[in-house]
Amino acid sequence: MFKYLFLILSVCCIVSCKPETYVPKPTGYFRIDTPGTHEYRLYDEPGYPYTFEYPVYCKIEKDTAFFKEKADNPYWLNLNFTTLYGILNLTYKQVHSREDLAKMVEESYSFSNYHTKKADYIDQSVYHNQYGVYGIIYVVGGNAASRYQFTATDSTKNFVRGALYFDVTPNADSLKPATDFLEQDIRHFLMTLKFR
Repeated sequence: MFKYLFLILSVCCIVSCKPETYVPKPTGYFRIDTPGTHEYRLYDEPGYPYTFEYPVYCKIEKDTAFFKEKADNPYWLNLNFTTLYGILNLTYKQVHSREDLAKMVEESYSFSNYHTKKADYIDQSVYHNQYGVYGIIYVVGGNAASRYQFTATDSTKNFVRGALYFDVTPNADSLKPATDFLEQDIRHFLMTLKFR
């Protein structure tokens, strides 16, 4: 009987002594805490060709990268959402002719469709606000660099293009809380954008 018990214990020890297999942990992502509510204030700087409402939790900065190349357009801005690691780039151009406007719209379309390499889809929707500003909102699905892009124009003198970027590697799943939260802010910006 002790022979059998010894044999069974010996077999159990031999079988259980396998080398330990190391399994690495999956990559983790930083936690994004969104502000509790959406609150806005008016951006109405003297000399600027537009006004709009922007979130109180973002900081407005001039686009200094642009000024290194050209200094003839001081109206390019970045809405910096520091706690969400995001930046909404706003580029402004004056419209001089119908052909000029058509070229700007085509360039914006090309910029948005450049993301088709990484995008799962691109949805387009037209909007119009009470101040006579209209344009297109592009929602880019998947792990593209920019989730939201848009154009805004009064079709006679002014044109704005916007794109939301994050200062992290694009991952739609980990950025979803921030992109969902900022979508309302972008739409509010577009509904309150007014050209002078």
